[in-house]
Amino acid sequence: MSRLDDALAALRAQARPDQLEGMARFGMTGDGRLGLAVPTLRALAREFKRDHELALALWDTEIPDAQILAGMVAEPVKLTVQQMDHWVAGLQAWDVCDQACLNAFVKSPLAWDAIPRWAARQPEFERRAGFALLAVAAVHQKTRPDADFLARLPLIATAAGDERNFVKKAVNWALRQIGKRSAALCEPALTLARALAERDEKSARWIGNDARRELERRAS
Repeated sequence: MSRLDDALAALRAQARPDQLEGMARFGMTGDGRLGLAVPTLRALAREFKRDHELALALWDTEIPDAQILAGMVAEPVKLTVQQMDHWVAGLQAWDVCDQACLNAFVKSPLAWDAIPRWAARQPEFERRAGFALLAVAAVHQKTRPDADFLARLPLIATAAGDERNFVKKAVNWALRQIGKRSAALCEPALTLARALAERDEKSARWIGNDARRELERRAS
């Protein structure tokens, strides 16, 4: 058996079909989903270890659980622009998006330039990827200058009018994480949140008010 066959057999052995209906209520959907919990996927990732070729093969199965595992076993330094764009174009659910950003994309040297590229996309999960990656980078890219995040705030302002649920939640997430990154970023993020709260679009007002409440507590 190939490594892919072994990984798929291990995934199917842990399948939880009884969980699929409940997961779907929270937007964790996608054809062929097996219903594995994230801790189970992490345990499988430890078993299979980092293996970039396996990661690419797992992703192309289009099984959401396999795609989450792909991000966990990928070797981020080996990711290419084409591979990252291919993965983002194949996203079927928000949890696959966020796990790929957290486990693989944010650790790639190509991550920062991917943010504006994906934030400009129109498909819901592709656009979400830009802002989920920005949120994750605000937490995990410890050495990146605050000025870089300040320069990304206009992306948030531009996308705040997008009413789609999984986009607006990621835009909100990115704004809050940037504001919480440092004292220097809290004030400009809070200023943007207040401005969004005054806009006409319902999504912008929701993003602004939610972020404002959290950042005001942090600033006080």
